[in-house]
Amino acid sequence: MLSEIAFYGALETGLIYGLVAFGIYLSFRVLDFPDLTVDGSFPLGAAVAAVLIISGWNPWLATGMAVLAGMAAGAVTAILNVKLNILNLLASILTMIALYSVNLRIMGRPNLALLTEETVLTPWYDIEFLEFHQVSVVLFAIVAVISLILLWRFMKSETGLAMRATGANARMARAQGIATGGMIIFGVALSNGLVGLAGALFAQSQGAADVTMGVGVIVIGLASLIGGEAVITPSSVMRALIACVIGAIIYRLAIAFALNADVLGLQAQDLNLITAVLVTLAIVLPGVRTNLTNRFSRKKA
Repeated sequence: MLSEIAFYGALETGLIYGLVAFGIYLSFRVLDFPDLTVDGSFPLGAAVAAVLIISGWNPWLATGMAVLAGMAAGAVTAILNVKLNILNLLASILTMIALYSVNLRIMGRPNLALLTEETVLTPWYDIEFLEFHQVSVVLFAIVAVISLILLWRFMKSETGLAMRATGANARMARAQGIATGGMIIFGVALSNGLVGLAGALFAQSQGAADVTMGVGVIVIGLASLIGGEAVITPSSVMRALIACVIGAIIYRLAIAFALNADVLGLQAQDLNLITAVLVTLAIVLPGVRTNLTNRFSRKKA
């Protein structure tokens, strides 16, 4: 069984990766744009926030700058694709590789500690009815809900509908007068802005920013997205966004249970193996469920 601290830790990390899943939903599902930039924009957000906080900036303002940095990284990827006609997947790989050096340049070293600095969490520790390990869960839940509502309203707006049309059928969207290139650039930028926000919050919750902290983030985000869609059918934008958060929390809880279950004998170095198994199950189970439903329907008929 999970300890209370391990449980809240899984919830905390799940809520942060829910923001990553929002970004991947925008790029993969809405725009049909396979984007690996997130492996670089996640530590970019952490690096920018950490450097600015250490320099004396307000933590929330530093977090806002991390969002803008993530948006800039996403815009570079989209511009490489739209303006220079570089394949979207290759463009994202090029940006991701470049961001490793950019992040090192920003931090000046491989990692920065924030343990003695004031972060967005600091004022919340003074709330009497919240225990220490509950603070980050409550704050990140609020951030996730606000982000979900804002993103949902955006997707319902005229610009959001134009973006969805671009991803569904770019040729038809252009025929309707939509600037599809601009929609792709803005959509991928917004996607990586959300990932930059996640990176900034992750660094502040963990007390450090590290240049390698983005390794595998794209896989975690996809696991959250696919796992959430396996649990909640994304028949609407709101349901799809809720599925992102639910999937991220389920993923982190499954990881925590697997690592804490003595009978399985798994250790921390088995994390990538567990992730691969969970992603495989999330991809396969909906098809299995559909086949079983169809067989049952035919037998009943």
